[in-house]
Amino acid sequence: MSKLVVVGVSGNLTRPSKTKAFVSHIASGVAQNIGAASAVFDIEDLGPSFAQARWLRDLDQTARGLIEQLTAADVLVVGSPTFKGSYTGLFKHFFDLLDPASLRGKPIILAATGGGERHSLIVEHQLRPLFGFFEAQTLPTAIYASDKDFVDGALVSESIQARVRQAVAEATRAVGAPRRVGLAA
Repeated sequence: MSKLVVVGVSGNLTRPSKTKAFVSHIASGVAQNIGAASAVFDIEDLGPSFAQARWLRDLDQTARGLIEQLTAADVLVVGSPTFKGSYTGLFKHFFDLLDPASLRGKPIILAATGGGERHSLIVEHQLRPLFGFFEAQTLPTAIYASDKDFVDGALVSESIQARVRQAVAEATRAVGAPRRVGLAA
């Protein structure tokens, strides 16, 4: 039996990125809990061919390799910073390149970051419908974190940590993996 794989993708372009750190935190929690390998990338990692691509065939090998990792993953953690009440344009462009059937049934944890609480519904009003189109299995617990939940780029909010643990437990059940003793859930 091959090892499970968790892939995280962040819709951010800047580094360091609070959103990428958040996605990495969640993805590593899932991976640790189910005994999986994990990988996390952001839009910047897709390289120079990405922004101009109209089809998957327009991407260079590096970008196509990241998409192959994403579509082959057992669990996805997707997150975007919030810009004007929605995910980033390049985040959407990335998912526009995917075949509509490529994420069917795949367990996905939805996450987003933003400057304040007024953007907290991005996960329900923007991300969940996007992945509904793909017929993905978006997990019930979506996680939004604002600037106040981080200190020096690290997640410090106990209430957000609790939501992460809840989402990790849901992902564990979704893949049918036994919970690993002593790990986050």
